[in-house]
Amino acid sequence: MKIIVFVMTLMMLSSTAFGSCYTNQYGRVVCSNGENAGGYNQRTGTAWKSEKNQNGVATTQTSKGGTAKTKNGRGVYEGPNGKKCYKTANSHACN
Repeated sequence: MKIIVFVMTLMMLSSTAFGSCYTNQYGRVVCSNGENAGGYNQRTGTAWKSEKNQNGVATTQTSKGGTAKTKNGRGVYEGPNGKKCYKTANSHACN
C-alpha cells in the first residue's frame, strides 16, 4: 500500500517539481529538472530524492534513511544506522 501511495505522490509531483520522468534501462523511474531529481526502484522498494546546491554539492536522501553528499564523484554517505563511508579520488572506507 505504501508503494502505491508513494508512486501516486511521485507522479503528481513530477509534473510540477521535477519536469520530465522516464524509466531507465535498470527499471528505475527517474524524474529531474537539472537541480532536483527523484526516483523509485521497484526491485528494492527504495525511493530517493536529490537536490543540488549553489556550490554543486548534491544531497541525496533515500526512503530507507540513508543520506549522501557528493560532488565530482567524491562524497560521504551516512546509512540509517549511523555508519559513515567516504570516497575520494584515491581511496574509500567506512567506519
